[in-house]
Amino acid sequence: MADYFTHFSCLLDVGTPDKAARALALFKRLRAADQDADDPEVAGFDLVRQDAPEGSTLWIHDDDHGDVEAVIRFVLRLAEELDLTGLWGFQYALCRIRHKAYYAGIGIMPHGPPVDEKH
Repeated sequence: MADYFTHFSCLLDVGTPDKAARALALFKRLRAADQDADDPEVAGFDLVRQDAPEGSTLWIHDDDHGDVEAVIRFVLRLAEELDLTGLWGFQYALCRIRHKAYYAGIGIMPHGPPVDEKH
């Protein structure tokens, strides 16, 4: 049987310690709800608050079976709930041992109103 895995590790600064606490609380609520879900919302990654209690940075990393799409959905939800603005991105590596292939990618997501690219 092939061993497929995706690895990533990134930081997200949400601006304030209060927002970091709210983000972690949301993650824990969603993780608890995922226990009985057919389609888990926050599976495939873990979230750790850096430099708690005064830190505003979150460490997002794979949990051995990384789910890039779940990270993107979660960060977009955080952007809405915490009024985050600006750009954020991360890199990931997907390895398929059976085919000895290596894939990598990057996700960059804008937060806030659309930017007029003409100016």
